[in-house]
Amino acid sequence: MLSCAWGVAAPRASAQKQVSGEARELARDAEERVDEAQASLDTWLRGNLPRSLQQRGPKGLRVWQWIALPLLALAALVLGALFARLTRRVLVKIASRTPVKWDSLLAVRVGGPLSLAWAVVVLYLAVPWLGLRASADEWVSSMLRGVLFAAFFWMLARSVDVAGESIAGSPWGRTRAASRSLVPLGSRVAKLVVLALAVVALLSQLGYPVASLLAGLGIGGIALALAAQKTVENLFGAFSIGADQPFAEGDTIRFEDVTGTVEDIGLRSTRLRTADRTLVSVPNGRLADARVESLSARDRMRLFCVLGLVYDTSASQMRGVLAGLEHVLRVHPSIWPQNVSVRFIALGPSSLDIEVQAWFKVSADDFPLCRQDVLLRFMEVVEATGTKFAFPTRTVHVVDKGSS
Repeated sequence: MLSCAWGVAAPRASAQKQVSGEARELARDAEERVDEAQASLDTWLRGNLPRSLQQRGPKGLRVWQWIALPLLALAALVLGALFARLTRRVLVKIASRTPVKWDSLLAVRVGGPLSLAWAVVVLYLAVPWLGLRASADEWVSSMLRGVLFAAFFWMLARSVDVAGESIAGSPWGRTRAASRSLVPLGSRVAKLVVLALAVVALLSQLGYPVASLLAGLGIGGIALALAAQKTVENLFGAFSIGADQPFAEGDTIRFEDVTGTVEDIGLRSTRLRTADRTLVSVPNGRLADARVESLSARDRMRLFCVLGLVYDTSASQMRGVLAGLEHVLRVHPSIWPQNVSVRFIALGPSSLDIEVQAWFKVSADDFPLCRQDVLLRFMEVVEATGTKFAFPTRTVHVVDKGSS
């Protein structure tokens, strides 16, 4: 059986060697044909071009090669634009079949980077026909790789724009106005990062030492961060407010001893319009770390008061007042019926105290009128039961010691 397996494997190995040998011969023949074409082209150019165009210039290139390079670049740009248009049509057709929209936006936006990338590919194929020296060919190849890097980072920057538009147009972005306002800032920061990476990559590709540059940028970044600590803190505070959404523009909030309506959430501070119509600017860093009470986020408005009746009020009158006050609250159309409380709580120094607590399903703008209506009805109840509201009084007994 071993001899049989060896007999089958040996012809197969020899066939594979024959195929690989034929492939190498074909590749060698292709290279020889290209070399022959380049040699014939060089011979033809030497015989037909004037000597002034055959002289050596910078980077070891001949004058005619320096003239041919921009012409080839122009032709490559034209062909690259044509190929990019065809590629973009294919990408748009593919993206139209998907349920998401960001791929369609990206397919429309990448026309410029695709044109540049296709132009580099065309130049890679065309430059060997110029018959450049090894050093010049390496220099041109390095430049083309740098342009290809630029096309890649250009496409990456376009992707950042598409991502920002997709986030702003998403249901999450439409329901969060403050977060949507921070999307352009995030896009700009991301594009600056892409630009910095592109510069470092291009410098490295062109042969410049980037280690010292990165070290300098690191030291400069630390110094900048220490100098602009508060500014950076407020900037991240703006991002925190936008992401967490403790309040939005138009909400009424209470921060420490300031109560006002949020007019604008900026990159450094948030501006509040107080009841006195003054404008208070609060740094975002403080708002992000402090206790902020959002008055506009209340789902119900609370009514709380303590009514004092005179001591001449009888027990039956007190029961009538308590029943009447609770009836006023229960029949109100905006009452929240689960938490209505009317209780006789104390025999005060100068009054019989009744605590009233209830919640109303109205907005903050409508609550003052609702409270006014309820308090007027409370007065009617007290008047109807024959008693009165108390006010602070003090009785002084004067004793005449001489008459005693």
